[in-house]
Amino acid sequence: MNKDLNDNYKGNILVVDDTPANLRLLVGLLTEKGYKVRPVPSGELALSAAKGMPPDLILLDIMMPGINGYEVCEKLKSDERTKEIPVIFISAINDVFDKVKAFTAGGVDYITKPFQIEEVLARVETHLSICYLQINLKAKNEELLKTLQELKATQNQLIQSEKMAALGQLIAGIAHEINTPLGAIRSSIGNITDFLTKNLEQLPKFLQNLSPQRQEDFFNILRTPLQQNSSLSSKEKRQLKKALQQQIQDQGIDNADSIASTLVNLGIGDNIQPFLPLLKDPDMEIILRNAYQLFSVQKSAQTITTATDRAAKVVFALRSYARYDDDGEKVEANIIEGIETVFTLYQNQFKQGVELVRYYGDLPNINCYPDELNQIWTNLIHNALQAMDHKGTLTINVHQEDSNIVVSITDTGKGIPPEIITKIFEPFFTTKATGEGSGLGLDIVKKIVEKHQGIIEVESVPDRTKFTVSLPINSK
Repeated sequence: MNKDLNDNYKGNILVVDDTPANLRLLVGLLTEKGYKVRPVPSGELALSAAKGMPPDLILLDIMMPGINGYEVCEKLKSDERTKEIPVIFISAINDVFDKVKAFTAGGVDYITKPFQIEEVLARVETHLSICYLQINLKAKNEELLKTLQELKATQNQLIQSEKMAALGQLIAGIAHEINTPLGAIRSSIGNITDFLTKNLEQLPKFLQNLSPQRQEDFFNILRTPLQQNSSLSSKEKRQLKKALQQQIQDQGIDNADSIASTLVNLGIGDNIQPFLPLLKDPDMEIILRNAYQLFSVQKSAQTITTATDRAAKVVFALRSYARYDDDGEKVEANIIEGIETVFTLYQNQFKQGVELVRYYGDLPNINCYPDELNQIWTNLIHNALQAMDHKGTLTINVHQEDSNIVVSITDTGKGIPPEIITKIFEPFFTTKATGEGSGLGLDIVKKIVEKHQGIIEVESVPDRTKFTVSLPINSK
């Protein structure tokens, strides 16, 4: 299945019952709610239908001639094609032993006949939502694992190049940028799994027991934090809690401190008037607790999306940086995009004490070899960070002068001594300790600049070293 929780797809349901009246009732009920329904009157036909076109959910009777519901479920769970399909048993049997047997066979839920329409719909919607959430989480996890594998393959391709010399200094930072969102995903999945394990069976019953007004209040609370566009600081949360606590106390409601804390965590604003009927309800604490648990699931799902996007951004930057097109043809490219790719790879180092200042003009694309230009920015940025011992201000200015694009990279490091500044572009010249540099970085940078018919210059005094690269927009 490849479903998205935000699209209009309701679900494909297979209904299995040997009683025609039950089939007609369930088909009519579910079809009216927008589900696609396939009715079958026997266990044999159910197995054939499920394997031929796997549904999203199966409603399964137990007492049927031939193969009974338990046997059908066991066969479904033993087949790779159908083992993940959730099965809800619907039966007139109300014995605890039979219910246990149904869950042992692989069922996810059990509804006793004669059933309530609202109960069937609530349980169907709940299990389909859980199923789709699990599918999307699995897909996100597989996508992240795939990008991590691509990262490893890309690093292997770079091992013999000069790029890898600079990239080797970044591996720890890149690993951190990948591991941080991976840890967030792992934690969020744990939260979601814990919620489903502890609350899944009770949730439909909880919703059924709520009055229509309390149901509306319950879902309004869940919708409120999703509409929030900004996060509050710790100080702002404390101020909001104090304001809410005072309002709750003014209404004569007990446990004002605890209730205010829960409302703040749920993202409720500073006005409790819309929720006063709920807060005065005798079952208020149970309702708020369930709302907060579901809100935590929503928040975990949002965390997974954010973490996946963050990891994908780092991987995309690395892939863009690592790509090498050796076809001998120049292409039009945006210089700022290449520079930002390099900054993404160095993002972790900027967090450690480097202030990054950007001045970008409105620039045209440049005719160039973009992969080679990325090597220029990598070397110059890497050298600047080392010169500052990763503490200071790195300023980059990109603007147009006549028919050229000018890029200047300035650091606040100790500077280059006058006696060696004329030698820094010579091959194998380096002031770095053994093993830290080959002495080829700036030589390669100069050759790439000259290949583009450009100029590179350097000026340096203590606390200010500036490399300036001027490249023609339309070099041949």
